[in-house]
Amino acid sequence: MDDLTWVPDACALPTADRPFRVAEFDQLFAEHLRGSERVDAETVDLTLTRESRETVADLTARETECCSFFSFTLSETADELHLLIRVSPDHSAVLDGLLSR
Repeated sequence: MDDLTWVPDACALPTADRPFRVAEFDQLFAEHLRGSERVDAETVDLTLTRESRETVADLTARETECCSFFSFTLSETADELHLLIRVSPDHSAVLDGLLSR
């Protein structure tokens, strides 16, 4: 799969910047992802290290600015961080692509 095939047309991030954003997600997942659960077609729950909180908050804030179909909810426990990601039904394939990262 092409690295950017999961980025929908509704994304307002300039095309030239998309590989850099994908790389940021790849780095976050490689360094901090501890698990993922596909809750339903439009929702995924990621478990990340608590140390990633600042990176996750920054990345999701920037992603929300360019991709309004995303909804991010960040919560914490004593040991881990949870990032609940929701998309509209017509963007469920975006979660498939994101999870394949």
